Amino acid sequence: MLDLSMLSKGFKGDIVTPSDPDYTESIARWASNAVKKAKIVAFVKDAEDVSLALKFARDNKLDIAIKGGGHNSAGASSSEGGIVIDLSRHVNGVKIDAEQKLAYVGGGAVWGDLDKTAIEHGLAGVAGTVNHTGVGGLTLGGGFGWLSGAHGYVVDNVVQVTIVTADGSARTASSTENTDLFWGIRGGGCNFGVVTEFVYKLHPQRRTVYAGVIMFAPSALEKLGPVIEEWWKDPDEKAGMIQIFFRGPDGNLVVIIMLFYNGTETEGKTCFRAFFEIGPVMDATSEMPYEMVNALNNPHVPYGVPTYMKGVRATKPRLEVAQKVFKTLVELTENCPGFSISCAFEYMPLAKVCSVANDATACVRLPYNNVLVTIRWPENTEENLRFARDASRILTDIVLKANVELTDAENTVYGNYDPETAVSNNGGEKSNLMTRENYPRLRALKKKYDPEMLFSKWFAITPA
Repeated sequence: MLDLSMLSKGFKGDIVTPSDPDYTESIARWASNAVKKAKIVAFVKDAEDVSLALKFARDNKLDIAIKGGGHNSAGASSSEGGIVIDLSRHVNGVKIDAEQKLAYVGGGAVWGDLDKTAIEHGLAGVAGTVNHTGVGGLTLGGGFGWLSGAHGYVVDNVVQVTIVTADGSARTASSTENTDLFWGIRGGGCNFGVVTEFVYKLHPQRRTVYAGVIMFAPSALEKLGPVIEEWWKDPDEKAGMIQIFFRGPDGNLVVIIMLFYNGTETEGKTCFRAFFEIGPVMDATSEMPYEMVNALNNPHVPYGVPTYMKGVRATKPRLEVAQKVFKTLVELTENCPGFSISCAFEYMPLAKVCSVANDATACVRLPYNNVLVTIRWPENTEENLRFARDASRILTDIVLKANVELTDAENTVYGNYDPETAVSNNGGEKSNLMTRENYPRLRALKKKYDPEMLFSKWFAITPA
């Protein structure tokens, strides 16, 4: 029996255990298969609370998980029998310094909080593409979204963090203070501590943008291929596009193109004219308030549904790959009632991202976009999870095998799209694959700040 008095003394937040009425809600996650039964959920209020929780975990040899938005489908923000340091309830504020164009954001905030607050000042920060994801996970893994073409990765727009490291010390990390730690957290995941505050650089942002989806019949796929290839040769930095193959729980198959242009509807439709000339069966695009863009996907990715995600990189658009992926997706889902499965080919302009040197942050820069398979299903069974894992691998292998320009070792993955927590012995190998030439430096940092691997979720880095 744990003696909670050692934690509760001086702890300002909320301590939830299995006997409390809000326990089930406290361990709930976006992907219901990622739920684990923690012994303690510590809703911290500040860095001092985090330090107390870490000390308690060390003293009682408890597994540690950090929860911000709780979106990791592999369960990195959950702990079976351990302690969850949860930032979402109290450490979720957003303050804007409009004059300096900076946002001070709590580690438990979600992107919607920042989008809605910043735009009131005519500003925006680089975010993802779904606004109920947490700022912490997306940022620490690199982070990209609709504004990346103009402003780079999320980590390129972090100017400072407050982080509680494994020894319980609250440190400020920036370009002038604890610079090694500042380098490591920008792409090194949660390996170095609990970030209680991010300070982001903001950019002037027009109040409305052009965005939405156009939908095509599967027969249009052959015409879409050359259009995408041509568009991708010289994409506008204000634009972004995602091609999605989707089969919903109703069994219907569609080809979706999600569009974004940071400008007027007229400018956006000019940028994507060739797509419209093919003849979509539905046009749900319009000029809309900027803060609505990252909410467009929300109805399709609700909380509390079993989910498996797996991503790989594609060196360039290839019609034959898209056709094979689509055909295989159809075959895999013929007898899977209730399943929804999507394969998204993301096209975000990468010139700005790749203008930053690979060793400037822990996050590596490659001129290739991501392909993400997301599978969701009704019943949280091991059999369904096994099917989702196998199906996603079959689909992503098609993409990987087509990357003829790369060796196996060069077929890297993006940390935020990694499907496993990598706590096992091969975790270091996975981290090496993600961070490539930066991995030795990250191992040295891990030895300095967390030699006992207190933080071992997501993609664990082995200390040097």
